[in-house]
Amino acid sequence: MPVINSIAAMADDLKAWRRHLHAHPELQFDCHQTAAFVVERLREFGITEIHEGIAKTGLVAIIEGQGDGPTIGLRADMDALPMEEITGADYASTIPGKMHACGHDGHTTMLLGAAKYLAETRAFKGRVALIFQPAEEDGGGGEVMVQEGIMDRFGIERVFGIHNVPGAPEGAFFTNDGALLAAVDTFYVDITGKGGHGAYPHECIDPIPPALAMAEAFGSIVSRNHRSLDDLVVSVTQIHSGTASNIIPADAHLNGTVRTFDTAIQDMVERRMGEIVDGIAAAYGVQVKLVYERGYPATINDAAQAAFAIDVARDVVGADAVDPNASREMGAEDFAYMLQARPGAYVFLGAGEGAGLHHPAFDFNEDIAPIGASFFARLVETAQPL
Repeated sequence: MPVINSIAAMADDLKAWRRHLHAHPELQFDCHQTAAFVVERLREFGITEIHEGIAKTGLVAIIEGQGDGPTIGLRADMDALPMEEITGADYASTIPGKMHACGHDGHTTMLLGAAKYLAETRAFKGRVALIFQPAEEDGGGGEVMVQEGIMDRFGIERVFGIHNVPGAPEGAFFTNDGALLAAVDTFYVDITGKGGHGAYPHECIDPIPPALAMAEAFGSIVSRNHRSLDDLVVSVTQIHSGTASNIIPADAHLNGTVRTFDTAIQDMVERRMGEIVDGIAAAYGVQVKLVYERGYPATINDAAQAAFAIDVARDVVGADAVDPNASREMGAEDFAYMLQARPGAYVFLGAGEGAGLHHPAFDFNEDIAPIGASFFARLVETAQPL
């Protein structure tokens, strides 16, 4: 059962919607115009039950099928990134310093395409809950929507999401039946010494040598403190200190990210970082403050729902274009909170060649929008058949 003909026939509409969203990016929870655009389209489709203002600008729209049955949730993220776009496209971002560099404009478009089809056909029992979420990139909008009770309020029994992947074969689906994306933690280290003239270091307490020692020692957590077969990334991504060549600064700052799938490993990393900074602080005579923040949890698919999603993907694009055993990745995703609340699955959809995610030249491949929309629609019709 390939891409749905009526969704394929929407290609021009899908392109127009996506390009409008791309030209008007919004960040975090401030997706006011994006949400208004989504609501306007949904009303055009004849969908009347639309619940706005969830997680500030998120919304849930309900499509009633034919006859009693469960409710299935389909989620799309709406927010963009704080980046300057360099695509040069006619529909490039009109907002300086903001762009859809992760394809959330495409994800929203795919769910709108599925919504239009499902509202027209209603060839399913029960209900479908269309979840349009803000603040995936920063802020954890998925967690907030769950905390505000969308699963219980709308009786959602299982939930599914899609993310596009540039560089993967166009139109191919891949996922697995367990941990798919990592938990993400962030650490901050503030080092306070005593500044002074660069010619008289003996009168100062230089914060830069301990900062470098900490950055190097953090790397040893991966190489020496955990089992090599367990996935772990510790990356120091920022070091800031100093203002001039002849001044020893009074302070230095480190920042970075930790990615893993195991809470026990997270505990170990946090403990070891504390031990490292305390030891180096004592050795160099500086004051140190470490802040370790737990972020999005690991995105873990329910095995049965992943198998179901894989079967639906095979119906849409053929078995040869579906990989059910994709390796887990060290990226993170706040759809994890929805999967903690309800069984479901997250799948990747290949976007073909092009700039990678979070790159200023990234542009969502519009040719995959009918595929993603068809997948969403078939999930509903297959899960809740007449």
